[in-house]
Amino acid sequence: MSEPHTQREQRVTPLELFFDLVFVFGFTQVTTLLSREPTWRGLEHGLLILVALWWAWAAYAWLTNTVDPEEGAVWGSMLVAMGAMFVAALAVPESFGRHGVVFGVAFLIVIVMQVTLYALAARGERDLLAAISRIAPSSLTGATLILVAGFVSTDGKPLLWLAGLAVGLLAPLRGSLQGWRVHTAHFVERHGLIVIIAIGESLVAIGFGARGTGLTAGVIVAAVLGFAVAASFWLAYFDFFTRRAQRLLSDRSGEQQIALARDTYTYLHLPMVAGIVLFAFAMKTTLAHVGDVLGTVPALCLAGGSALYLFAYVAVRWRVSRSVRGGRFVAALVCALLIPMALTVPALGALGALAVVWIALHAYELIWWREVRAQTRAQRMPASAS
Repeated sequence: MSEPHTQREQRVTPLELFFDLVFVFGFTQVTTLLSREPTWRGLEHGLLILVALWWAWAAYAWLTNTVDPEEGAVWGSMLVAMGAMFVAALAVPESFGRHGVVFGVAFLIVIVMQVTLYALAARGERDLLAAISRIAPSSLTGATLILVAGFVSTDGKPLLWLAGLAVGLLAPLRGSLQGWRVHTAHFVERHGLIVIIAIGESLVAIGFGARGTGLTAGVIVAAVLGFAVAASFWLAYFDFFTRRAQRLLSDRSGEQQIALARDTYTYLHLPMVAGIVLFAFAMKTTLAHVGDVLGTVPALCLAGGSALYLFAYVAVRWRVSRSVRGGRFVAALVCALLIPMALTVPALGALGALAVVWIALHAYELIWWREVRAQTRAQRMPASAS
């Protein structure tokens, strides 16, 4: 087992990209679950599963930020974890039904492998080993509660899932941050890639949604509008945010840097990814019913997915500067206000209004912030920044 690396220049490896694809399959399965059960209960189950998938992914993002995934023992162990995660993803559509135990066992294996790998890699690093030891009980307890949920009645499953996620995912908020470390360039790149892969999943959902219909004018217009919104997710993240966020991380050190990485990426990237997945589900439904008024849950996800995505940026701004002003705050509010409209007008009209909000936001940012954008884009962060 390799020691935690501190000096090598870090880039995201092909193994990590392969690992991410397994999780994106899990995101796709969440979309499938929502499409099969577009109800409040389906939304509840989908969000709980999505949070669990994100918890596992984020745990490994911290692991591979510290440990070289190309080292033999790590490489082999991660393949085992990927296999378990793939089985868990296969079980997602029935994880609150007949495959609850399958999901729970596979998910527990994923978490046990992560904790074990981290602990073995930190044997020569007393502070890091102590940090891992502080969160290991919570992680294992949380995953165990999700496994236990597979054995109980339907009514009790969501409560056990919620308890498991609260115990496991929120553990880093408690206790000291001493001993943790982050390589900023790798950490930022890793999260950027999972975002763009999730956006790609939304495009796949648009494609599958259109496949089951005739390519009428309404379907083509809806597909183009859906593409415009997906492209807006991409532009909102990669045009400015990644460079600015990496610089903010690099300008900090010690526990302040760890806290900002935890809050901005581990926690506040979750609503970004959730917003993308919810929009993907809504688009799949919209393409099948372009001339109809959407049901309550699809309508909520169509406008609410974008609102959630944008509110995540508002939360990041609040975390950094304790202010909530700006175009994205206004756009997030407008997207939220579109939810009642989506419940009363045909799906194509609601989607068109959503696309207009996104286009207006980008026009505002491209014009109003053009000088700041140019300065930020001109400043290249060194790949080895840490």
